[in-house]
Amino acid sequence: MTHDGHPERVEKDDEVWRAELGADSYAVLRCSATEPPFTGAFWDSKGDGVYRCRGCSAALFDSTTKFDSGTGWPSFTDPVVADAVRVTEDLTHGMRRLEVVCAACDGHLGHVFPDGPGPGGLRYCINSASLDFADRG
Repeated sequence: MTHDGHPERVEKDDEVWRAELGADSYAVLRCSATEPPFTGAFWDSKGDGVYRCRGCSAALFDSTTKFDSGTGWPSFTDPVVADAVRVTEDLTHGMRRLEVVCAACDGHLGHVFPDGPGPGGLRYCINSASLDFADRG
């Protein structure tokens, strides 16, 4: 975090991203791909810990906000801190959605929808390929 509480910026050239991420994570984080539902490592995980950006290790979501949305992707009610992610309009594929990106490295994480169970009513629908998990235990 910077002195003003914002995530440290992480910038790498495309060659480095490709080498570090592997094909699936590169496709999601750097090319805005979406993994098929019910295939990612974390869609049904129940571990206690923090989900971090696979691209830059920034803390993004806490397992205490994870819930089973029935969609086949990891779903969260809130990011670990508001500034951990940025939300931008996504008009691809003939739809109007809100894209969620890592605030530190601009990696595509997934989308946010207004149908979640939390106090804010949001569902952060996130690709497993964009995440790493750090167990609290």
